[in-house]
This record gives sequence, structure tokens and C-alpha cells, in this order.
Amino acid sequence: VQFLSASAHRVGVLEALRDGPTDRRELCAVTGASSPTVGRVLADFEERRWLVRDGPAYGLTPLGEYVADRFLALRDAMEIEEKLRDVWQWLPVEMPGFSVDLFADAVVSYPGPGYPYTPVERLGRLIASSSSLRGFDNIVYKSSNLETTCGAVLDGMAFEYVFTPETLEGMFAWNPDRITEVAACENATVLVHDHLPDGDRCGLGIVDDRAGICCHDADTGALVAVVDTDAPEAREWAISVFERVRAEATPIDPAAFESRAPS
Repeated sequence: VQFLSASAHRVGVLEALRDGPTDRRELCAVTGASSPTVGRVLADFEERRWLVRDGPAYGLTPLGEYVADRFLALRDAMEIEEKLRDVWQWLPVEMPGFSVDLFADAVVSYPGPGYPYTPVERLGRLIASSSSLRGFDNIVYKSSNLETTCGAVLDGMAFEYVFTPETLEGMFAWNPDRITEVAACENATVLVHDHLPDGDRCGLGIVDDRAGICCHDADTGALVAVVDTDAPEAREWAISVFERVRAEATPIDPAAFESRAPS
């Protein structure tokens, strides 16, 4: 591992060779290394029995393929780890089928130094730019995100969401008239579920071609991070989890909102 990780050129050559036999000129172009540097890397690999030469082309041996697969998988895993390090405690470990690999290419919106609004703004942009929103959560978002969502639904956005009873009460308390108006829209389906998976740490959302995890502080309910991706595998996973939760949820009659208002 040290032999490879100590040199970006070695990693670049190994990655290029994993795609198939390649000559030195192509390796120089791919890695940005000089011909003498690539020559030294190839000599090192050949000494380790990782490659063979066939005319001008170099190709990996079965041992070299093994090294490439394992090392590059480790590198990719560590890149994912670095991206998710600050939000790992909010990831949906109780949602069936979840894997960090699903969010390898995710955008992680996390508060920066002195500016706590990055995740709130990211969520607002995702909602405002979408034609549909599905998901579930047990927190009441910032009023700005609630207003964005309500406005989008009233403008025709397809909305299908599952909340806990407590969250419905909190939303109604925020603006009874607005929530009642939204719930009455034909394009809005509001449901209730008493025990959402990972409800103490995060919620799940699907907006058009993206899937996202909304992470929140268990004590305060504050939105602390948004992790979203357009990876098809992640979206398929999110849809399957949502459909399972939706099947267990109960539709709410818009007229019932008033009875849920805090006394």
C-alpha cells in the first residue's frame, strides 16, 4: 500500500492498465508523467510481476489485476470515508438496504465555520428546482424550507410525504392556513406514521432524479446536514424504502389538521 500510495504516478499507471493493455505514450498522456518516469514505474511493476509486455503494449498479469482491484477499491472507500466523515452518525443504518457506497458521489452540505445555513440552503434549492417530492421525516424544517415547499406544491409540484403525528402538529402550528391549503391540493398526499426508520437521526427525500438524506440533531431537531446524489442506485434504494414506509402509513384527511393543532 505504501509503495503505491506514495506516488500518484504509480497509482495513475495502475489505474490505466486496469482498463486494458496500454503503450507508454498513452500512459504518459493519461498520467501527465514524463516518459522516463513512466518507464521507471513500469520497471517497478514488472519487477513485482504485476505486468507483462507484448510489443509496445503493457498489460497487467493476474497478480497485477488482483493488486489493482484491491488497492483502487481501498482508495475509493477512503475517498467516500473522507466525504462522509462529518455526517456518519446521522446516516440511515436502520433503513433496509442502506450502504455508504450508494452515496459515493454525493454532495454533502454541512455547516462551515461561522455559517450554519449551508444545509438549509441546499435543501431549499433542491425543493425549488424539482417537479416532485417524496419522502418521510419527523422534524419540522426551517420556516424558509416550509414556505418553499408549500409554494412549490401550490404551483403544482407533486408531493407525497410521510410525517409523524408530532411533526404534523408542528407544521400546523407554523401556519395553519397554509398547511391546510397545501394538504387540500390534488397533487399533495400527506400521510402519518408513528415510527419512522432512523427517525431520531434523519429523514429521506426523493426530488426528481436525486435522492437525499436530511440529517438532524436528535436533541434540537435542527437540520445539520443534507447528503444528496443523482446516482441511479441510490434513487432506486430510496424509492424502495419510501414505498415500504408509505405502505405502512395512514393518509390524513385535510380536515383533520385542525384537530392536530397544539392546544
